[in-house]
Amino acid sequence: MNVKSKESGQTRELKRVLIANRGEIAARIVRAARDLGIESVAVFSEADQGTLPVRLADKRILLPGSNARDTYLNKEVLLAAAVQCGADCIHPGYGFFAENAEFARAAGDAGLKLVGPSADLIALMADKHCARERAIQAGLPVIPGTSVDPDEQELQEFFSRVSFPVMVKAIAGGSGRGMRVIERLEDAERLIAEARREGEAAFGNGSVILEKFLEKPRHIEVQVMGDGRGNALHFFERDCSIQRRHQKLVEEAPAGNLDPDLAERIRQAAVQLSEDVSYEGAGTIEFLVENAESS
Repeated sequence: MNVKSKESGQTRELKRVLIANRGEIAARIVRAARDLGIESVAVFSEADQGTLPVRLADKRILLPGSNARDTYLNKEVLLAAAVQCGADCIHPGYGFFAENAEFARAAGDAGLKLVGPSADLIALMADKHCARERAIQAGLPVIPGTSVDPDEQELQEFFSRVSFPVMVKAIAGGSGRGMRVIERLEDAERLIAEARREGEAAFGNGSVILEKFLEKPRHIEVQVMGDGRGNALHFFERDCSIQRRHQKLVEEAPAGNLDPDLAERIRQAAVQLSEDVSYEGAGTIEFLVENAESS
């Protein structure tokens, strides 16, 4: 498979990919690499020996350690493994380092192509606060919220301006990790601390923001693809409202019973934001929508 570097404009052939992840997503990447004629290398912790992606991959590397911090969240170990096996690209999957700009920069410094957006784009769009601010600049509607790691004064002002419940969110990562619903003021300190700890453990970043919690929204996502030069396309929307602990369980595409005009506005908003940031590669723009049904 050949890819063209945005920075140099040179074409580069990808022959071997190291998959810096585990489980179902790693198995999917192995299969996709095989379809593209790219050799796959699975990394695994002691606890993941014998799992499906390890069995399917062309090569495999045991990571020293048994917990995520020492293995799948250890940047130095992962990059060393990629260089050691002669990989020319690294795929982070989702979670772990998938939305980590520091990891993307380090991969580039090690001579590896990261399968995904550039480090600058990740820093802008994977950080929930930065993405929120960019959406505001683009004139798109956002839920009322705070700055990153608000101090006591900002928290008090936010709680007086926005009625409970509110949501505390880790600014990094996704998959429902680092999120808590605060329904009472007396629970705020404890739940914010929990969200920080979970964000740090899952993504290596414990910073949070707070937003007004919508109690009965629909979770609508739009898949986009950008060329890194200010052009983007959408691939319609999907409804991801059926969730458990803020982690989606079912995706329905197209989103059913969604007002057609509203659906088109959502799609165009996703394209507008993607073009505004010159997004590169595949991505997802997420929306929370209330009163969205067709009449």
